[in-house]
Amino acid sequence: MSVAQLQSRNLILFDLDGTLVDSAADLYRAMNLSLEKLSLPLVTEVQVREWVGKGAAKLCETVLEHLFGRVDAQLQKQLLDTFMQVYAQELCVNTTVYDGVLVFLEHCQMHDISMVCVTNKPEYLARGILDILQLSSYFKMVIGGDSLPERKPHPLPLLHCMQSQNASAMESLMIGDSSNDVEAARRAGIDCIVVSYGYNHGENINDCQPQQVVDSLVELIEEDKVRSKA
Repeated sequence: MSVAQLQSRNLILFDLDGTLVDSAADLYRAMNLSLEKLSLPLVTEVQVREWVGKGAAKLCETVLEHLFGRVDAQLQKQLLDTFMQVYAQELCVNTTVYDGVLVFLEHCQMHDISMVCVTNKPEYLARGILDILQLSSYFKMVIGGDSLPERKPHPLPLLHCMQSQNASAMESLMIGDSSNDVEAARRAGIDCIVVSYGYNHGENINDCQPQQVVDSLVELIEEDKVRSKA
């Protein structure tokens, strides 16, 4: 069943990392540079890809848990501060836009669907990535994890965007890659589609029972064409 129903949507909310862009290589790079600065053991890209998806604080916590079997609060703060500083200096060395994303953004823009980026990444970093990858012009708003008092999976960021863009629950759609996105959408009372290729902290995305999983956003355009012919 197609959940997208693009012809009835006025607003699409997109997660950033793991949905629009593959940023894991740069997160891995920044993490190892940070661990090096603090004279701590290094981790692998495969591990980081499995650990990302729930924000930088959680990533640092998971890294320390892996390295030492426990998390020292002071060391976590030190690692997080170092990581944010290192990462902000070079956001897009190896970060790329996923296949199908540009085609889908173009399609939505052409059909006058408002688009908003809702991420748990700090807003200034999210804006930086969107600018560098020349995606900023597609989005009416960018909401980061520090833009509002609550972040996903709390529904507030989604509800805030819907209110700002004057879109009802029926007219709104969330597209993400993690249980955070699915839960936020459920609590906001809107439909949600997840991509199969993203980051979900090493968990199977099907475990959170999403309404629909797609391998590429282009699939949603194809479904839309089929529906319009029906």
